[in-house]
Amino acid sequence: MDEVTSTDLEVPVLIARKRDGGELTASELSALVGAYLDDRVDDAQMAALLMAGVIRGFTEDEAIALTDVLLASGDTVDLSMLAGPTVDKPSTGGVGDTTTLVVAPMLAAAGCQVAKLSGRGLGHTGGTLDKLEAIPGFRVDLSPAELRSQVEDIGLAVAAATAELVPADKRLYALRDVTASVPSTALIASSVMSKKLAGGAAHVLLDVKLGDGAFLAEPEAATALAELCVRIGTARGRRTGALVTDMSQPLSDAIGNALEVGAAIEVLAGRRGGRLRELSVALTAAALELTGRGREEAATLAEEVLATGAALERFRAFVTAQGGDASVTDDPWTVLPAAPVVEEWRPGAGHVTVTGCRRLGELAGRLGAGRRRAGDTLDLAVGLELLVRTSDEISGDTVAVRIHARSADDVAAVLEELPTVVAVGAEPVAARALVHGRVGLD
Repeated sequence: MDEVTSTDLEVPVLIARKRDGGELTASELSALVGAYLDDRVDDAQMAALLMAGVIRGFTEDEAIALTDVLLASGDTVDLSMLAGPTVDKPSTGGVGDTTTLVVAPMLAAAGCQVAKLSGRGLGHTGGTLDKLEAIPGFRVDLSPAELRSQVEDIGLAVAAATAELVPADKRLYALRDVTASVPSTALIASSVMSKKLAGGAAHVLLDVKLGDGAFLAEPEAATALAELCVRIGTARGRRTGALVTDMSQPLSDAIGNALEVGAAIEVLAGRRGGRLRELSVALTAAALELTGRGREEAATLAEEVLATGAALERFRAFVTAQGGDASVTDDPWTVLPAAPVVEEWRPGAGHVTVTGCRRLGELAGRLGAGRRRAGDTLDLAVGLELLVRTSDEISGDTVAVRIHARSADDVAAVLEELPTVVAVGAEPVAARALVHGRVGLD
């Protein structure tokens, strides 16, 4: 087919073809997105095409082509001058998902180089940058030169993505968000992978979440997304793999910015176990596999950097390099902001079932830990601690949830809902496995 330019683009024809189940060429997608960014295709037309694709489906070729189009819309980061294996670990997001703060220093301590461009939270999932800014003095605005220099020195930097990085994705996602056209495997994959390809890492390990607290609820859908992302990354010359992991209950014991930072530090310091530690080790080992280590060797090294304190020391160097108070690694709770009102909830004796993972995230957001819209100011101190897990048997004295709030009224509003999201019954309920599958790793 001849090259299509934005000047001879027939947008209604493309919408109709997609509505009828047809496929768009890479040239047509490029021209269409280019015209949209230039305001020669309006929101109504683009929304109609996206919705047609959500309903009728996009092909794998369309997903790969759209990834290329989004990637080409802005700047990219060049990490080719870095000596060690460059690694990125994106997640599709969830409640209490603080793995970046644990996995990134673990990988750096294991000899990898992690230059991570992150974002802020919106809705029930928290943003890595927001969490890091709970550390007094921590700076997330790094220039590309500062980012590369810091990674060369200590193997790790986490910074805010610039507005020039994949701008087409930002605009398309904003439109999808308000037109109910988010749930498309191809659109999600192209959005995720365009940003990761722009970030420059040669090795990309995805953490694809499934369950009530994630965007995707069913294992089949999460696996399909992981497989497509891996194929896109591989097709563009990146060593790409994925773990499909559970989000039927919060990953960390903590939900809220400062609380999650403290929990991550305690995992790095060897003072806290649980699901956050377990998944951080699994993700680190899988990323090391991508760089060429054997599966058993990678698992051993992941445990070793925690046990020796090497990962904690790398986190300390990372905080220092970005202007933060490094004493947070000694005792996070004396450095991080603390909420003025803390109250404990005891649901009574029985077997625990976490039935509302997403709702727990939303309740933390209601306290001020999350944003309802872009630009909202966060309260970095507030949130929830979930001290029990699905399948736990507890007594009447067991504290299930600790609420960190700004006022007694805020506590009361959360207490009213807790019995509906953390249930206690007479019969035990089995917890779901933490890792559901591996893609591109075997």
